[in-house]
Amino acid sequence: MDLKASDRFNINSQLEHLQAKYVGTGHADLSRFEWAVNIQRDSYASYIGHYPILAYFAVAENESIGRERYNFMQKMLLPCGLPPERDED
Repeated sequence: MDLKASDRFNINSQLEHLQAKYVGTGHADLSRFEWAVNIQRDSYASYIGHYPILAYFAVAENESIGRERYNFMQKMLLPCGLPPERDED
């Protein structure tokens, strides 16, 4: 299959559009830490949004569902700890 320059441009423009629309899809300058934070926050949001999963975690940890929801929301603040320090250029 031959990809033409216009096809590559179209694919790249679609990718840029998706990356602008959905923050979690990343971009070229996304650090490993930022990527991990996006994954963790998406996971916690999914746990909170899907009641059966939330109930499963509550039973597994012997906590109430409300307490598990609160714990997941608190974990969303700093899911991977403090960001690493960056070197000043």
